[in-house]
Amino acid sequence: MLDPDARALLDLLVEKNIPPVHTVDPITAREAYVSRRFATQHEPSHVAAVTNTTCPGKGGSIGLRMYRPASAPERHAPALVFYHGGGWVIGDLDTHDGLCRHLANRSGGVVVAVDYRLAPEDPFPAAVDDAIDAFTWVAAQASTLGLDPHRIAVGGDSAGGNLAAVVALNQREERARDPGAPQPCFQLLIYPATDKRMQSPSHEANGQGYLLTHDTMRYFRGHYLPNASHYSDWRASPLLASSHANLPPALVLTAGFDPLRDEGRQYADALSADGTRCTYVCFERQIHGFMPMDKAIQEATTATVLCGEALKAAYTSAQ
Repeated sequence: MLDPDARALLDLLVEKNIPPVHTVDPITAREAYVSRRFATQHEPSHVAAVTNTTCPGKGGSIGLRMYRPASAPERHAPALVFYHGGGWVIGDLDTHDGLCRHLANRSGGVVVAVDYRLAPEDPFPAAVDDAIDAFTWVAAQASTLGLDPHRIAVGGDSAGGNLAAVVALNQREERARDPGAPQPCFQLLIYPATDKRMQSPSHEANGQGYLLTHDTMRYFRGHYLPNASHYSDWRASPLLASSHANLPPALVLTAGFDPLRDEGRQYADALSADGTRCTYVCFERQIHGFMPMDKAIQEATTATVLCGEALKAAYTSAQ
């Protein structure tokens, strides 16, 4: 059964005649996504400090927003490098501001949100390059930022969950070449996209009527991956990496009425099969993208608490 809050939200979108993402251009879609947060998200919770900064990247300067909760120590604080969702086409620091604040307060660690480049202006692998560059910069600057370099997690939702998984895989490969390369201590993968071939059964079962549709996914994929040969590149489809061994422990969270449900479960299974510690949780009644929508969907708060506690436990284990 679909969660009544999620059903009410879907019905409201129909009532308000909100156009599906795939029917508008990316600029219009981005503006709508930003403005929609006022209807679906509570007022942002307070954190002790919010700092906007930048870091260098292969494609130029990358915007970062750091959230430091009152419970985080001034030095050697744990941190989460967070990548927002939005199909690599929409979303920004503001659309996920509330979620980042909640994760900071719930986990007791700093959250560093990354404003990576978006498609179609900057298609694959621009977002991947920015995600990797941001993580490595945060790790390299940990002392200056008041962070513990050994307790830096990666995480994100949807496209951001994809990028977090790719960063973890990339850093494992970097360590094989350079034992001193920084490694995430944990992966927080919230309904991640893991296989851009889009072949799992949930794509068919949940491809219409639950906010994220098959047409919208094709729209995102077409902008981000205009070359179909990249669908099988592990940097686009981390499920297709040759190995999922020797990766940081992970929490993989999915939603039951999400087209991405099965590939999230498949990624959790791949991690476990290769000996990487992984916890898998499916919010069976939920739709894709529900986590930031705490004003509209009550279970979003439950999921956020779960993620915050998982981060807190990971930080403790990594000490």
